[in-house]
Amino acid sequence: MDDLKSDREIPLRRPLRAPQPPPRRRIWGRLVWLLIGLAVIGAVAWVIFRPHAAPRSQTGRFSTDQPMPVATATAETGDLPIMLNALGTVTPLATVTVRTQISGQLMQIAFSEGQTVAKGDFLAQIDPRPYQNALDQAQGQLVHDQALLDNANVDLTRYRRLVSQDSIARQQLDTQIGLVHQYEGTVKTDQAMVSNAQLNLAYCRIVAPVSGRVGLRQVDTGNYVQTADTNGIVVITQLKPISVIFTLPEDSLPAVLKRVHASATLPVTIYDRTQSVKLATGALATVDNQIDTTTGTVKLRAQFDNDDESLFPNQFVNTELLVQTLHGATVVPTAAIQRGAPGTYVYLVGPDLTVSVRPVKLGPADGERVAIQEGLAPGDKVVTDGADRLRDGAKVTIPDADAAQKPAPRKPGARGQNRQGASRPAQ
Repeated sequence: MDDLKSDREIPLRRPLRAPQPPPRRRIWGRLVWLLIGLAVIGAVAWVIFRPHAAPRSQTGRFSTDQPMPVATATAETGDLPIMLNALGTVTPLATVTVRTQISGQLMQIAFSEGQTVAKGDFLAQIDPRPYQNALDQAQGQLVHDQALLDNANVDLTRYRRLVSQDSIARQQLDTQIGLVHQYEGTVKTDQAMVSNAQLNLAYCRIVAPVSGRVGLRQVDTGNYVQTADTNGIVVITQLKPISVIFTLPEDSLPAVLKRVHASATLPVTIYDRTQSVKLATGALATVDNQIDTTTGTVKLRAQFDNDDESLFPNQFVNTELLVQTLHGATVVPTAAIQRGAPGTYVYLVGPDLTVSVRPVKLGPADGERVAIQEGLAPGDKVVTDGADRLRDGAKVTIPDADAAQKPAPRKPGARGQNRQGASRPAQ
């Protein structure tokens, strides 16, 4: 027992070893060092190969020694027409619906649809017989009452002689005078009835009130027409001359009125809906007497001869009003005008191909060109394309001018000259 107890109490001795880290911790450490190394390599590569920004100028813009390619134009002296464009509608000077002025049966139609008629031409005939009978009756009543008036005048003459002889009473003469006046009124009434009957008889023959083109017939022969008919018999539209009504903004009105008050003739040109075909040329006729407050525009009427009938009523057209023409103005393309802190300005190209900011005062424009009142002189060269990349004092290059200075390439088969002047085949 003692031996067994002693054996249990004696501990077993093992050789001492250094503690080893777990395998997973070693792997993470290696990954951390690998990432640090990659970051250092990437930083070095960015420093070496990074793009260098252009140095900034004092104005805050990027500057470069490379000239900027631009397109230029030369300020010229020329005539600049001041045009005002607007939308218009062809409107006849007269449109008349021919209606009957009496009631009756339509006996005859003397026109053809689409026919051109002159003022006073015969168009239609209404049955005249009832109105002829009314005229005959009125004339008969007039003859009857005229005879009574004549007889009363004869009695009046006799009574006046008898009163002067003191043969009859004065009252009888006064009665006769009243009777004569009564018959005179009756005769005037009969004469008015005769005139009215003659007028109705004339209305039976319908004639054209204006010259123009006849439209479609609204009623056929044999129908009973009345004055209350709204459609009438036919519509006549005047085509020669004809007008166009168009509108302009109220801001354009002072320049137009200034020319109108000076008794100037303002030409107006008409184009079709696509503004590609010229239809007619006329002149401004009148300006409306008030501005439309809802649209801020004013109506104008231009008149055209329309001999070829190229303008048709209610046709939609484009109008071009020539207000005036500036002679000897300095003009540049509209694309050359820049707007910014200096106001309106241009980039002026100097002889050394350096641009400078040149403030200008603008005049009228015609869409593609603008007049320069101050700031430029004829012959000055301005930038028209590429101005967004420029600054004051920047260098520019003009590709078109550079291409013109280069020698033209020789064509195959062409013959050239050597330095001694002898001709040789071109290689």
